[in-house]
Amino acid sequence: MESLVFFFLAAFAVTTAVLMVLQRSPLVSAIYLIANFFALAALYLLLRAQLLAVLQIVVYTGAIMVLVVFVIMLLNLADETRLRPRIAMRTWITIVLSAGFLAEVMYALLAGGTPAHGPLVSAGAESLGTVESMGGALFGTYLLPFEITSLILLVAILGAVVLAKKKG
Repeated sequence: MESLVFFFLAAFAVTTAVLMVLQRSPLVSAIYLIANFFALAALYLLLRAQLLAVLQIVVYTGAIMVLVVFVIMLLNLADETRLRPRIAMRTWITIVLSAGFLAEVMYALLAGGTPAHGPLVSAGAESLGTVESMGGALFGTYLLPFEITSLILLVAILGAVVLAKKKG
C-alpha cells in the first residue's frame, strides 16, 4: 500500500513539475510549483521525515511562494502581449527522452523489486527525520556551518538594505 501511495505522489510531483515548466503564465506556473511542494512534503512524510515535511510546507509553500506570487503580481506580467505558442523541436526531443527515461526507471523498479544491495530503508531510518535527530545534527555536528550560513544571510540582508536605501 505504501509503495502505491509513493508511486502516486511521485507521478503527481513529476506531473506538476512538467506542467510548471510548460506554462506560459507565471502565475499558473507558481500554482503548479505550490502543488509540487505539497507532493514533496507528502513524500517526506512517507520517508518518516516529519520535520522536513512541516518545514517544506511552512517555509517553501508558505513563505517563499507568497513572496514569488507577490513579485509576479507586482510586476504585472499578465499584461504582456501573448505570442502564439510554438514548441521547438528540441522541446519535443526533450519530452520524448524524458518519457523514455521515466519508462525505463519505472520498468526497472517494477520488474526488479528491491535492489540487490539490500533494503531500501536502513535500520536507523525511523529516527532520522524526527525533530530530535535533526536538531541534534544541526546544533551538534553541523553547528559551525549553520552559524556561518546565518552570518552570510545577515550580511546579504544588510547589503540589500544598504543598496535599497535612497541616497539623500
